[in-house]
Amino acid sequence: MSEPSRFDRGHTDDLLSFLAASPTPYHAVANTAERLEKAGFRQVAETDAWDGTNGGKYVLRGGAIVAWFVPEGADPHTPFRIVGAHTDSPNLRVKPRPDTGGHGFRQVAVEIYGGPLLNSWLDRDLGLAGRLTLRDGSTRLVNVDRPLLRVPQLAIHLDRSVSADGLKLDKQRHLQPIWGLGDDVRDGDLIAFLEEESGLAPGEVTGWDLMTHSVEAPSYLGRDQELVAAPRMDNLLSVHAGLAALALAAARENLPYIPVLAGFDHEENGSQSDTGADGPLLGGVLERSVFARGGSYEDRARAFAGTVCLSSDTGHAVHPNYAERHDPTHHPRVNGGPILKVNVNNRYATDGSGRAVFAAACEKAGIPFQTFVSNNSMPCGTTIGPITAARHGIKTVDIGVAILSMHSARELCGDRDPFLLANALAAFLEG
Repeated sequence: MSEPSRFDRGHTDDLLSFLAASPTPYHAVANTAERLEKAGFRQVAETDAWDGTNGGKYVLRGGAIVAWFVPEGADPHTPFRIVGAHTDSPNLRVKPRPDTGGHGFRQVAVEIYGGPLLNSWLDRDLGLAGRLTLRDGSTRLVNVDRPLLRVPQLAIHLDRSVSADGLKLDKQRHLQPIWGLGDDVRDGDLIAFLEEESGLAPGEVTGWDLMTHSVEAPSYLGRDQELVAAPRMDNLLSVHAGLAALALAAARENLPYIPVLAGFDHEENGSQSDTGADGPLLGGVLERSVFARGGSYEDRARAFAGTVCLSSDTGHAVHPNYAERHDPTHHPRVNGGPILKVNVNNRYATDGSGRAVFAAACEKAGIPFQTFVSNNSMPCGTTIGPITAARHGIKTVDIGVAILSMHSARELCGDRDPFLLANALAAFLEG
């Protein structure tokens, strides 16, 4: 007998608030940590010795977070149930020497991060947010969440070929946003502006990790508001769902597993960093949790052998204007429930036994699920699933929510799918 769904439309309402408040990975993990604190979790420093006490804990590192809950009576060899996701999204990021311009315009020099749909960043009001590093080594989050920058498109009168040949953008020449007027471009202007915005003294900022974001608010869309239009759903939608599921699991009794949420940075450019899925963060946290509870290497091996990870990332819903680009027998539909992602060449980590784990969680939650497979004529994308499986030797299943306009500055999903995913993740974490 399946359980009734416990998350509803209120979950999607909350997702919109979470997306709006999380323009960068740094803001996303800060907001996740704040919500974990309200759920009774506490932060532990990687530089401190860890104890083996029960309860919820989390580690922050840059734009990544790992949170876990040790239930009463957990053994050192108790397996983990992990929800893996990523906090980063494709966008335009500020270069080390940001101040540039010409012909009477002040501009900000940006670099392309990940694989964005470049045209979606044109003629869009952009804010600027990220992390400032101060002289004393501390960091400060900054978020200028108002129209500050804009990448203006060339008028059709100056490029008649665009109608016949399509839009062609040079990443170096055509994506530099405007933020003001003037011929006297001076090094340091942008950072001085951000220091003033943040209430910092001039010259206090010595390092920065800054990126642009659309300032248009996330919103419901359509006649019956059955759709959600928002930025960064790839992949903060999964982070938000995993957070809700972890908080719910932590309130349960007699958990047979240790539930974990891992939100990694840098998935969009390969995950190879100290905060990426191909780095040591997750493995180090899991091992230290085992050892803090008095476990041995044998206990660590036993725990990992029984561990399962659901790698949750957005996938492709069938596009009504491009249905031929999809596999003809696999057409995931918006609001049809979460998707199971399969690729026999291991671009996704799902196998038959992993499918059974996910099917059991969806059955317990009382929700439907769909399957995604790429068209054989199209290259298949990938995510953190295969990396997690290979690096840590743990069973991993790739899942997610079907969306349209993936990697756009503004993506589209169904209004029900976020809370259907959260229900599936909660059932999985609770075992």
